[in-house]
Amino acid sequence: MAVGGLGADLGHPGAARRRESGGPTMMTTEQDMSGPVPARAGRREWTGLAVLVLPTLLISVDVTVLYLALPQLSSQLGASSTQQLWIMDIYGFMLSGLLVTMGTLGDRIGRRKLLLIGAAGFCVASVVAAYSQSPEMLIAARAALGIAGATLMPSTLALISNMFQAPGQRSVAIAVWLNCFLIGMVIAPLLGGWMLEHFWWGAALLLGVPVMVVLLLTAPALLPEYRDASAGRLELTSVVLSLAAILPTIYGIKELARHGWHVEALVALGVGLGMGVVFVRRQLRLEHPLLDPRLFANRAFSSTLLILLLVAIVTGGMGLLIPLYLQMVAGRTPLEAGMWMVPQMLGMMVGSSLGPFIVRRMRPGWVMAAGLALSSVGYLVMTQVDSVGGPVVLVIGSVIVTMGLAPMAVLGTDLVVGSVPPEKAGSAASTSETANELGVALGVAILGSFATAVYRRNMADAVPAGVPDGVADSVRESIIGAVTTTSSLPAGLRDAVLAPARESFTQGINIAAGLGVVVFASLAVVAAVMLKNVRAGQH
Repeated sequence: MAVGGLGADLGHPGAARRRESGGPTMMTTEQDMSGPVPARAGRREWTGLAVLVLPTLLISVDVTVLYLALPQLSSQLGASSTQQLWIMDIYGFMLSGLLVTMGTLGDRIGRRKLLLIGAAGFCVASVVAAYSQSPEMLIAARAALGIAGATLMPSTLALISNMFQAPGQRSVAIAVWLNCFLIGMVIAPLLGGWMLEHFWWGAALLLGVPVMVVLLLTAPALLPEYRDASAGRLELTSVVLSLAAILPTIYGIKELARHGWHVEALVALGVGLGMGVVFVRRQLRLEHPLLDPRLFANRAFSSTLLILLLVAIVTGGMGLLIPLYLQMVAGRTPLEAGMWMVPQMLGMMVGSSLGPFIVRRMRPGWVMAAGLALSSVGYLVMTQVDSVGGPVVLVIGSVIVTMGLAPMAVLGTDLVVGSVPPEKAGSAASTSETANELGVALGVAILGSFATAVYRRNMADAVPAGVPDGVADSVRESIIGAVTTTSSLPAGLRDAVLAPARESFTQGINIAAGLGVVVFASLAVVAAVMLKNVRAGQH
């Protein structure tokens, strides 16, 4: 793949063996539009796509429902604010740590096989999570879900890249894939909210199990198998080094965000970065690297991944804060909170559907820049949310954010997975998903910890006299503690406690949204400058 432009190998599946030995590649820059004519997908591929989107439904259901269930499970399991964050982000940490490994493993053993293994593991881990009896058990189950989840998204994206090699069709297929993820996020709040009101919190975590059962029954017949015959063996030393680089780095950033500068966080960060250097140097020497660092020499490839990472950090953090606001500040039930979240998902579905068609008339860089700029306006609206005016302003801002975000997500993913030959699609897909999942995990850790720090600082001296010590401690720790432990207080005293608590939590959202304005506006400039000469393909 040439440096300075995002390439795409657009041959048909039968040409994969020729490309393994060094066949031609189709460039997607202005400088070179030559290359083989891509084969167009037929009925079998589109039918297979219906199966491939099932894991996206599962993951979106799992994530969205967990956000809604957090207040209930925290209360019933007695989870502290620190345990709440671990429950939320351990999944993303494990997933992001293993995505590169799983994407490469799929290239070697077969992407369909890896997808089925991951689906079965996800089902088992979901059941364990649903019946967890302690915060520690739930955290462990979420870690297992992250390991299983690491097999799903790279496998589906890689198979899409293999099955839909014509760039226009691939963009549409990725848009369908993303829309099904969003459909799951629309359905999940409604089903999850209803189940949380009628059953125990764990029942909502079982929603994805039937989806995976359908996948396990239909995928062997409907999905083709793809593997890279020349990939070589999986290099276990590189797997260990990748984990040793990613996990300490994430932990160090998480601890810095939560507790500020201290020795433990700095040591973890130093170890992670040092292992990262060792990992990269080893990959440069290997004939069959776990992750080829030379990909990042492509400016467009690197710029797109940076955009995806930073966007995921902001949206991941806000994805934690918004459902908490709807339930803890606006006082909505889980079902009502789910209904208030539907408009933003619909906005994202509209945006993602329009992306592949808009790019026929505009360069991807300009489309992504415009979407990021629009999202920054949405975050600007969210800086005006208050603790007494209800969720209308929050929802309006969220809809604007998601409408701008969706085309960027579709085109960014398309640029990444379309930049490599189909037999290497697993590695490219895992790199894209690593950026997304790592960003979400960091967003939950950083913005979640930041919002908690703002809340605790404001509430340190804001608890009125007459509140029992145990209740006061819970109130000072988190907004969930404030709402769930003050129900036995007299109405007047309870209102005196909850008013500053809700104001403090809302202030954290306002500041986080302000950060979103700065990040998204800056990334709009990056997209316009760094991707101005990049085409997604012959759309």
